[in-house]
Amino acid sequence: MNVQRGNQRMRIAAAWVCVVLGLPGLVPAQEKSERPALGTIERLDPRFDRLVPSDARVERIAEGFDWSEGPVWDRKQRRLLFSDVPTNTVFQWQDGKGLSVFLKPSGYTGSNPRGGVLGSNGLLMDRQGNLILCQHGDRRIARLEPDGTFRTLADQYLGRRLNSPNDGVFHSNGDLYFTDPPYGLPGQNNDPAKELNFNGVYRLSARDGSLTLLTSEMTFPNGIALAPDEKTLYVANSDPQKAIWMAFPVKEDGTIGQGRVFADATSLAPRKTGSPDGMKVDAAGNLFATGPGGVLVLAPDGTHLGTFATGQATANCGWGEDGSVLYITADMYIGRVRLTTKGLGF
Repeated sequence: MNVQRGNQRMRIAAAWVCVVLGLPGLVPAQEKSERPALGTIERLDPRFDRLVPSDARVERIAEGFDWSEGPVWDRKQRRLLFSDVPTNTVFQWQDGKGLSVFLKPSGYTGSNPRGGVLGSNGLLMDRQGNLILCQHGDRRIARLEPDGTFRTLADQYLGRRLNSPNDGVFHSNGDLYFTDPPYGLPGQNNDPAKELNFNGVYRLSARDGSLTLLTSEMTFPNGIALAPDEKTLYVANSDPQKAIWMAFPVKEDGTIGQGRVFADATSLAPRKTGSPDGMKVDAAGNLFATGPGGVLVLAPDGTHLGTFATGQATANCGWGEDGSVLYITADMYIGRVRLTTKGLGF
């Protein structure tokens, strides 16, 4: 997550009135029978047509947020959950029912006022159907318990507080791989509360809860995903000066080897809105990676096949419904598009 817009208080306040009072207005685009489109679709390679129908469109299903992030599909309740990071809130959206607040506070539970971007960012579901949150304000990975409390899964490395966990992905063995850039700290890398002198990528062991630093060499590690065979770990670097996606070989012990640049969008960064951020992988190994211009679809060989050009700084995406629907968080909007491919795990 890298908030890239100015203050939008007027539209946020109006949106909140709509949510709280149940009034029509800015937020409930999902109530309209013909939802407006969110941007356009750019086709660059014939392989894109096998993934995205010719008549596909990204439909705008909700709006009015400050910075939407971390979409995850709750299969049990058939609902989309996503973060609005600056407002410290997780929303839920259901087709036919619309939008409501699911969790607040979502990322900062302290009582002392503080600056920075406080809310949850990346959201995941574990194998038991529990919600796992990357909490910026509390600087931890946490699990939402049935009684509404949070249980800390990781908040320190070698006795020093994490920066602000951002995004994660589960291995099939239950290990959690996650990134830890400084975006939740008011001063980011220069914040006096930053206890680690790097921004890391970690593995949290499901077996014993131990935390392993995988790499500290990326400037702003952000989105993270595993290939279908779990032999490659992809990590986005949300640095306009080095807007790349790295691919790391995953070793038998769960650690990673020397990484390589999988795709490079640095040349797009000055001309397109956004930077490498959240991403997901389909069952065939294609990456749906948010970056300059929207959601870039990258083939397993790194070729840029096409883009869901949202026209907004686009933070993340996630699979939903039967796995053939991609939900997109793009600044103040939530979009979705129906595909002919399916997300990994569906």
